[in-house]
Amino acid sequence: MTSKPNLAQATRQLIDDVKSQLPLYDEDTFVCGPDNTCIGCPKKLMELVETEVSYWESSLERGIAPNFEELRRFGKLCSSVRRGLVRNGMVEK
Repeated sequence: MTSKPNLAQATRQLIDDVKSQLPLYDEDTFVCGPDNTCIGCPKKLMELVETEVSYWESSLERGIAPNFEELRRFGKLCSSVRRGLVRNGMVEK
């Protein structure tokens, strides 16, 4: 039987999932569409996620793990951004 991850491990797993599932470092993601047909602004959404990922990576490196509520909020943000990217056709379901 495996044990549940602690908050630092869960945060690291979430960051790894975000990096693998979202086009965080794809330059096309950070460019506004020419015809402004976006549903929500993918550029702003990705900047927000990138900022959060950088913040939590830095915090984990310093030995600071989020509390449960901060981890839940970070996960919810990433999930919401992913839905926005799916609506804009930038990520597949």
